[in-house]
Amino acid sequence: MKLFSSIKNEGCTIIIGCGRLGANLASTLSDSGGSTIIIDKNPDAFRKLSPSYGGIVLTGDATEMSVLESAEIEKAAAVISVTNNDNTNIMVAQLAKEMYNIERVIARLLDPECEYVYREFDIDTICPAVLSAKEIDKLLGVSVAEV
Repeated sequence: MKLFSSIKNEGCTIIIGCGRLGANLASTLSDSGGSTIIIDKNPDAFRKLSPSYGGIVLTGDATEMSVLESAEIEKAAAVISVTNNDNTNIMVAQLAKEMYNIERVIARLLDPECEYVYREFDIDTICPAVLSAKEIDKLLGVSVAEV
């Protein structure tokens, strides 16, 4: 695992949040040869990364523009915000989309009722509650609404 240094990150994927989802995503992308930077406020969070993780780690609050600029966000191909806080994910996604003109922005959404905020800014969302309901629907073979 590399500590953050000034290296070329042209076309990399920046992941915000090194919880289970962020760490798994970063490790998977890194293992498949993708260039990644993962940002988290808690330096202990990086222990969740696989031992083979070959990307960059950056400790900091991604809602602060100085942290995003340290990660050279303007060169990123994609920004994925998967913290456990919808407000943080919304703010980071908006900054990436509006301030840095990143085309590919994805945010995890814990509260499906907040989806309108993301849609308004043309930000793709992943909502575990909605995905789980759809998967249960498939397994049951009926609409969850019917049950």
